[in-house]
Amino acid sequence: MVVHLAIGVVRPLPSLWTHLTRSTYPFSLSKKASLPISRNGPFRFNRVLQASLYSRSASESGGAQVSVESEIIFIGTGTSEGIPRVSCLTNSEKTCPVCSKATEPGNKNRRLNTSLLIRSPRPSGNCNILIDAGKFFYHSALKWFPTYGIRTIDAVIITHSHADAIGGLDDLRDWTNNVQPSVPIYTAKRDFEVMKKTHYYIVDTSGVTPGAAVSDLQFNIIQEEPFIVHDLQFTPLPVWHGRGYRSLGFRFGNICYISDVSEIPEETYPLLQNCEILVLDALRPDRSSSTHFGLPRALEEVRKIRPKRTLFTGMMHLMDHEKVNEELMKLKETEGLDIQLSYDGLRVPVTL
Repeated sequence: MVVHLAIGVVRPLPSLWTHLTRSTYPFSLSKKASLPISRNGPFRFNRVLQASLYSRSASESGGAQVSVESEIIFIGTGTSEGIPRVSCLTNSEKTCPVCSKATEPGNKNRRLNTSLLIRSPRPSGNCNILIDAGKFFYHSALKWFPTYGIRTIDAVIITHSHADAIGGLDDLRDWTNNVQPSVPIYTAKRDFEVMKKTHYYIVDTSGVTPGAAVSDLQFNIIQEEPFIVHDLQFTPLPVWHGRGYRSLGFRFGNICYISDVSEIPEETYPLLQNCEILVLDALRPDRSSSTHFGLPRALEEVRKIRPKRTLFTGMMHLMDHEKVNEELMKLKETEGLDIQLSYDGLRVPVTL
C-alpha cells in the first residue's frame, strides 16, 4: 500500500541562528519540515499549519523572546536502569553504598530516568514543556507533578530514541484521556522512525481496538535548526551519544541542556557560548563510557564552555551525591567554577 504524506514546510527562524564566536580533573573519586501526525488512520496527517511551531504571540513580536520568571525542574537525573539498582539491593555479598542510601526517603541518590521540565508563566496559566519521557516517567510524574502542582504537559521534546527518553510516551494517555486533548511531540526524523516501530500503535492507531485508550500524540519533525514551542525558542545542540549515534541537546534562553553525550562536535561549541546554566551528562566519577561523559571529561568540557553555573545529570550508582558535591564545591575556590550534581526534584529559577 502506498501512503501519501502531506508534509508542511517550516521556515528557519531568520537571524536567530546566530553566529556566536567561540586538564585534567582536580580530584579522584573511587530540511525544514513540520510533520504533524494524526492518530486517526494509517499515517494520515492533520491539516495543521506550520504555525503549530509558531504561536500567535511569537509571530506578533517578531519571534523575540520575552523575559519572564520561570523555572526548570529536574524530573529525573539518573541512568536508564535507575538508582537504586535491584541487583545491588539483592546482593548479599557486597553492599552498594549509593544504592543503599537511595532507599532512604528523600535521599538525593535516588534517581530515575533523566528528564527536565520547563515551567513558564502565561496569562492562561503555567506552560509546561517536558524534555524526554523515559520508561520511569510515570514514577517521576507520580512524585513531582502533585508535589509542584504540575497539571498539563503542553509539549514534549525528545533528545533521542533510547528507552530512557521515549519509554514513557505510552503513559501520556493519562493526560490525553483525562487532562487535555493531545500532547505535541517534537522529535528528529531519525527518532520518529524508531517510534514508528516501538510505539506503532500510537503513531498509527488504525489497528487499535475501538474504545481502547492510547495516547493522542501529535508528532512534529524538527531539524537541527531553531524552532519555537509556546513562544519559547529552542536551538538544537547536536552531539554524539556513542559512535555514529546522534542525540540532541537543546538551548532555550541562556540555558544549555545536554543529557546524553560522548562527544561534542566542533560546530556545536559556538551555540554554547554565553551560557548561564549548563546541564551536562556526567555518568561516573572515574572515566567516560563509550556513550556518556564521565566526570573527568565533563569537567574538561565545563572549563572549555565556561558557563556561569553547571549542573551535572545522568549519574550512575558510583556517584555519591554528597561526596561528589563536596569535592565539586572546592572548584569554586580553586577555579571559580560553580558546579554541582543535580537531583530528582531540584527546582532552579530561571529567566527566559
